[in-house]
Amino acid sequence: MSVVLGVDIGGSHITAALVDLESRTVIPGSRKRKLVDSKAGAQEIIDEWCSVIREAFQDTDREQWNIGIAMPGPFDYEKGICLIIDQDKFLSLYKEDLCKLLGCHLGIDPTSIKFMNDAACFLQGEVFGGAARGYNPVIGLTLGTGLGSAICRNGIAEDADLWKSPFKEGIAEDYLSTRWFVARYQQLSDKTVTGVKELMEEESLFVNQVFREFGANLGDFLVPLLEQTKAWAVVLGGNIANALPFFWQSLDKQIRVHYPDVIIKQAQLNEDASLIGAASCWQKEGGSGVGSRESGVREELKS
Repeated sequence: MSVVLGVDIGGSHITAALVDLESRTVIPGSRKRKLVDSKAGAQEIIDEWCSVIREAFQDTDREQWNIGIAMPGPFDYEKGICLIIDQDKFLSLYKEDLCKLLGCHLGIDPTSIKFMNDAACFLQGEVFGGAARGYNPVIGLTLGTGLGSAICRNGIAEDADLWKSPFKEGIAEDYLSTRWFVARYQQLSDKTVTGVKELMEEESLFVNQVFREFGANLGDFLVPLLEQTKAWAVVLGGNIANALPFFWQSLDKQIRVHYPDVIIKQAQLNEDASLIGAASCWQKEGGSGVGSRESGVREELKS
């Protein structure tokens, strides 16, 4: 069994788990998580990260340790150098060689550590072992308080940074995030909600209209992106994706006119996606799970 440690580093936490690259799954019982003060000094941050990494590896032979880390940018992912500045986090790590620092603290070769963009790791995981396995290229969107985006080609996902793309009368995130739902529902009903989950629990013409409009907006955003990327599939993640059955019809209608064979799927792996995606950077070339798509296949949303 080929086992790699997948690590997800955020502004306030670190999560780590062992990933079986053969089954493309997180090994049960290996997940570890800890809150970390990203404003602390470099020594404290590295110590905290390493304590979680050691705990997640459990009794695994140190000589077999390989680590894939999902890390926010800006970052030199090839060299492992942190370039985060003016973001109120990780300032003490600015221009530090994290491969070398972590390798020294863990007692392993720095080349046993690889970094990937955190925004891309969600889609990387879904392509490697989730909803998008076997499709190439693939678009991945995380829909929530903000809009995350990634494009995967030949098994390698990269951050697409589409949240600020010009769209309608503003930018994409203005129309494809929780704040649009809140604002549009209030405009129609003169009522206030905090998020999409509340709308899913309510039945009214206003709610139906909001979801219908959102699906159309998402379709309008995706059509030119599908033309540009020639993607065969779209994977939707984030909290809003849980409401896919509510806006599926209008989204599907927009896409079908132009691309009747494109697959639209909800993400399957949830928080495991980033861990599996980060670990998959150790997969041997040719084993990404990317294959050719069968012509004319379309997957409808199952009720």
